[in-house]
Amino acid sequence: MPNQFNRRGFLQSTAATGIGFWVAGGALAKESRSPNGRIAMASIGVSGKGDSDSKDAGRAGDMVAICDIDEHRLNNAGKRRFPKAKRYTDFRKMLDEMGKSIDAVTVSTPDHCHAPAALMAMRMGKHCFCQKPLTHTIYEARLMAKVAREKKVATQMGNQGTASSELRRAAAVIKAGALGTVKEVHVWTNRPIWPQGGTRPKSAACPAYVKWNLWLGPAPVRPYANGYHPFRWRGYWDFGTGALGDMACHTVNMPYMALNMRDPTSIQAESSGHDGDSYPKWSVITFQYPALGNRPALKFVWYDGGKMPTNDWMAGMREAYKVQVEAAKKHHHSYLESGCVVVGDKDILYAPGDYAERAQKLASKKPLPEVPFVKSPGHFEEWVEAIKGGKPAMSNFADYAGGLTETILLGNLAVWVAATGQGEKIEWDAKNLRSTNVAGLETIIKPLYRPGYTLDESSAKVAAPLIQRRRLLRSL
Repeated sequence: MPNQFNRRGFLQSTAATGIGFWVAGGALAKESRSPNGRIAMASIGVSGKGDSDSKDAGRAGDMVAICDIDEHRLNNAGKRRFPKAKRYTDFRKMLDEMGKSIDAVTVSTPDHCHAPAALMAMRMGKHCFCQKPLTHTIYEARLMAKVAREKKVATQMGNQGTASSELRRAAAVIKAGALGTVKEVHVWTNRPIWPQGGTRPKSAACPAYVKWNLWLGPAPVRPYANGYHPFRWRGYWDFGTGALGDMACHTVNMPYMALNMRDPTSIQAESSGHDGDSYPKWSVITFQYPALGNRPALKFVWYDGGKMPTNDWMAGMREAYKVQVEAAKKHHHSYLESGCVVVGDKDILYAPGDYAERAQKLASKKPLPEVPFVKSPGHFEEWVEAIKGGKPAMSNFADYAGGLTETILLGNLAVWVAATGQGEKIEWDAKNLRSTNVAGLETIIKPLYRPGYTLDESSAKVAAPLIQRRRLLRSL
């Protein structure tokens, strides 16, 4: 790998993972549906992460509609922040009724509802911001990227660290060859911080203000229980993506940006075991990547649930961590609990924290070299600029977020196979989205939606006349 820090070479090499595309030009602006020319926004999910996402949307445009299955949270957001916005508990009804008045949509729901909501919005020509992970399943990630590209809408996934200058600089340093030839990447997290690996909670009476059937969305029906809404759903296969899905779109973001870590050819997991209902208490997942362009074959290992690397460089990482202690206290976070190490044949880069912050060299202990990188105006601001006709956001669905999410969720495919400990190595055919050696994974790769929710475009075409019929009946 060339050890040259020139701007032209850097910009050329970044095109494969979206930076070059973000620099080069963006989506076409569409005429605003707001009477005053501002972006007409709608938010699906206005609590939890949806609280900050809807606030960002409200600052960037006019909020015309909000949706949440929790009427308490919906009405609180409406009264306090968006008094002029129409309120809905069903995003399908909102988009059906308000589609002509909406330019852009934010999606901040549990993982299993990301794709149904975002796909419906994009197919209607709406720009879309969707929280991480982009989707619940591998097929959905591929489809979201495809639809975004076809509809030419401005998109962005909510992995905010993508806009960080520190993260982008670290990725540029790796790309420029400062570590030499990269052979391994190791990433770990302190998640899960929610109950996981146990039994399903007992069914209970659902509060009247929670629309449970709408919360389930496309997922299989199960009774309401205390412990799903609003947060602990992350630990269940039907709704969340476990520790890997929750954090890897942040913590793997930097090496993914640097090394174009798409389409591994094999994935193998070891875990504490699971029952197919709840994710395991811990997992260690190994991804193998073939050579790609100037990048040689690469191994990536993920650790969660308290597992950590045991390599020789761990001592150097712990020594470097001591320097970060005071900074960690200021951020109310222990940097050693999550982070990333990129191992090259000339040096090792350690980037602690959930977003791989403050990267430093471990072996040589030399400061990172100055390299060119494209600075961001701000994460949400990138999306807003793209809506207005500017350059695509870095973490757009088609060129970045779809591939990142797809890769990460392959880890969960391996975890599914590792139900009782060490799972069989999955040989992966990325082009056709299938395992070539492990049978029976079809519905883990591509979900089966409950009636009323649309996945494939063929289903969308069938559903369109039904939507038109409902509109006609309302007009009579």
